[in-house]
Order: sequence, then C-alpha cells, then structure tokens
Amino acid sequence: MKKKILVTGSAGFIGYHVSKKLLEAGWSVFGIDNLNSYYSVQIKKNRIRELTKNVKFKFKKIDLINYKKIYKLVSANNIKIIVHLAAQAGVRYSITNPMAYVKSNLIGFTNILEVSRRCNCKHLIYASTSSVYGASINSPYKENNIASHPVAFYGATKRSNELMAHSYSYMYKLPTTGLRFFTVYGPWGRPDMSLFIFVKNILNNKPINIFNRGDHTRDFTYVEDVSESIKRLINKPPKITKKNKFDNPSTSSAPYRILNIGNSKKINLMQYVRTIEEILKKKAKIKFLPMQKGDIKSTLANNLKVKKLINFSPNTKIGFGIKKFINWYLNYFKK
Repeated sequence: MKKKILVTGSAGFIGYHVSKKLLEAGWSVFGIDNLNSYYSVQIKKNRIRELTKNVKFKFKKIDLINYKKIYKLVSANNIKIIVHLAAQAGVRYSITNPMAYVKSNLIGFTNILEVSRRCNCKHLIYASTSSVYGASINSPYKENNIASHPVAFYGATKRSNELMAHSYSYMYKLPTTGLRFFTVYGPWGRPDMSLFIFVKNILNNKPINIFNRGDHTRDFTYVEDVSESIKRLINKPPKITKKNKFDNPSTSSAPYRILNIGNSKKINLMQYVRTIEEILKKKAKIKFLPMQKGDIKSTLANNLKVKKLINFSPNTKIGFGIKKFINWYLNYFKK
C-alpha cells in the first residue's frame, strides 16, 4: 500500500520541513497552502520549489476556507493521514487582525476536522502552540496544566482547536494528536520571527528591539527536531480507552491526546542574542523596550510525555541550531 499523506501549510516554515522529512522517509506528500501575504510570498514559493524536486510531492494552492477542494483532494487520493500545520500564525498580528485568525484557525480547522471525519482519517496531527499556557505560572509546562488563560487571541484560537478536536475524537472516534510547539526556529524560518529579524538587522547595522528589557526566557526548539517528532508520531495514533480520563486536560477516553514539543531548556533572550553575535562575529545595536502587549515572560516545556511515546524529544543545542540558520540565511540571500 502506498504511503500517502496530506500536509497543510506545506509552503510554511514547519510545513516545509515536515514535508521534506516525510518525502525522505518514502511518503507521497500532498501539500496545500494558500500562499498568503502575511510574510514574503517568495520565500513560500521557494520552499515549494525545493519540495517539488522530489517527484513524490504534489502541491495545490488551496485555502483552508475552501472545504470542497480539500475534501476532493483527500477523497480522490484516498489519503488517510493528515498533518495540519496551516494556520494564521503570530501572537502580535492577532492583536490587530483577529478576524484573520477566526477565518484560518477556527473555520479552517473545522473544515479539516470535517474532511478527516468524512474521509475516515486514521490519524489527524495538528499544530497547537505553547501560547495556550498563557498566564500560567506553572513551569515547566505540563500537558495536564489547565491552559485556560491564553493572553493573546492567537493562543485562544489554538486552545479552541484542541477542544474542537476533542469533540470530534469523542463523537466520531477520530484519532487526533495536538502538538504544542515551543518557539520553533531554524533554516527557512519565518521573516517575522526574532532570529530572522535579529540576524538581518545585525548584518545591516540596524538596531534590534529587545522587549521587556531582555528579561525573557524561551524554550527554543529546532525545526528538524519538530519534523522528526511528527514523523515518529504518524503511526502512533491515540486509541480509545475504557478508563475515564476527563479530569486530565491532555488525555481522554476518546482517541485524543495533547503533546508538548519543546527542547525543555530555558534560554535567556540576551544569551540568545550573544550567541548570534558570536556566530556572526558582529555586535548588535540593541534598543531595550518595555514588555509587548500579549507577550509572556517565560516558556519551558516538560517533554517527558512525547519522549516516552516515541523514544525521542527535541534536544538540539541552541548554538548548533542558530549556526544552521545563519548558514542558510547567508546562502539564501547570496543568490
């Protein structure tokens, strides 16, 4: 039987890396993306160009809002595994453009759930975010934390996705796995994220903005570790259990689970900047600013649950990951 999989958001940062990893593992990957202009459309097209070098990759430009086109693609190709990574990303953008998140993250996700149900999907893996933990003071974050106080609308839509997925898992026995990603970085990264902005500005002698005056820590997760985790999870769908687990927010008697995907290392923001400076051999011009609206001071994943399940968890050291990004950046913009 041919291994077929749908990866939504395949022109995106994580979607590109997951598609590449699965192609290398022998999967036939069907990728969809709407190629929106939230950030550079060209970098998205270039990611797709790289993927199409493999004959097992098929791409269609489809928006999540277009239920009929998604259903037609999945049903016509008898796809039984979906990795849903398409979404409107970005914490800060959600403050000024909430309706973009309603469209992609709520209506779009409903379409993915319906397609998965109607096409008898064997495993739906979807992207959530560490932003769901919001104002939680419990650290490191565990999946069974309540996660009921997201501080940004982006996090609220992703927490909604987790609840929506549970209802489908319970009502229709649809196996779903939600992945709470912690600050993913690496080659082909998004131009709106800190690593891309810091490297670009330092190289161009422009100042970098450091919010909360540098008193931030993040659990930075290398993108290759994310794609490896997803590859290993595909053939491990959650199962129906007889035991009532409704007192635990991350598990259920339904075929449903939530997993943290983080490096489980706390990195201070200024340490992060100093590492970039060392690799670039160039000092940053720093502008210290107050805490941004919708931001949180610290994130840290407890990743024991995913490690037990797939015998792997993100472990790439920050210096190695930043160097990989910088090497890619210098090569990409040399073209």
